[in-house]
Amino acid sequence: MPRTSVQPTGHPAEAARQTAASAAAKAAAAAGTLALPPGPLGWLTILPELLAVWRIQAKMVADIAAHYGKSASLTQEQMIYCLFKHTASQAVRDLVVRMGERFVVKKASLKALQMVAQRIGAKVTERGVSHGASRWLPVVGALGVAAYAYYDTAQVAKAAIELFERDIEYLTEAEPQAH
Repeated sequence: MPRTSVQPTGHPAEAARQTAASAAAKAAAAAGTLALPPGPLGWLTILPELLAVWRIQAKMVADIAAHYGKSASLTQEQMIYCLFKHTASQAVRDLVVRMGERFVVKKASLKALQMVAQRIGAKVTERGVSHGASRWLPVVGALGVAAYAYYDTAQVAKAAIELFERDIEYLTEAEPQAH
């Protein structure tokens, strides 16, 4: 989990929107810059681009949680949900569930997290292949990649704000009963 120095504010929604806008601009700049090398060299920048954007987005989620006073209770399930809700919603649907005006976060086992990671990996690979084609058109491709990173980061922020502005209930997996 990324560390945050953000303190809760009296106006968390406004602070969260400012954090989101700043992170989206940083993600767009990072992705666009890494997408500039043409051809085969450009293909080598796909993984560093994804990692750079995810680091920016993860820090943003931690900061948004802090704006709402929920950084101490931020879990990896919440982080995964925020980062991948819009791109791999089927993969993360069991981690966080909205029930009326609150969210229920289920503590996932290592095996469950591995299964989620496999499903997310398939979606990310699919996205990487489609973005890989843009590496053959350096400037135009870089602009497209930057625009998508901006949009993607805005969607992560939307999921985080929606999650952290509501009450959150935490469920742990039931312990097996001794017979």
